[in-house]
Amino acid sequence: WDGIVQEDAVRDLGLSKLLNRYLLLNLLNTPPGPDNIEKCSKVVACLPEGWFQDLKSGSTLPELRNFCQHLLQ
Repeated sequence: WDGIVQEDAVRDLGLSKLLNRYLLLNLLNTPPGPDNIEKCSKVVACLPEGWFQDLKSGSTLPELRNFCQHLLQ
């Protein structure tokens, strides 16, 4: 979607809508183990590096807090 849709819209749709509403629910209902790790890795692989360039070390995007909590668990 890069260059077709404004970056803010892509970020809102991808993180606030898709990840937090649908994908995270599926991840939370997947038992811990290799399958869950693979799914989380695929989500992380889809996140553009540019979204994280201006963040302080050890911090994340506000829209990713719930996903990060899941990863920590």
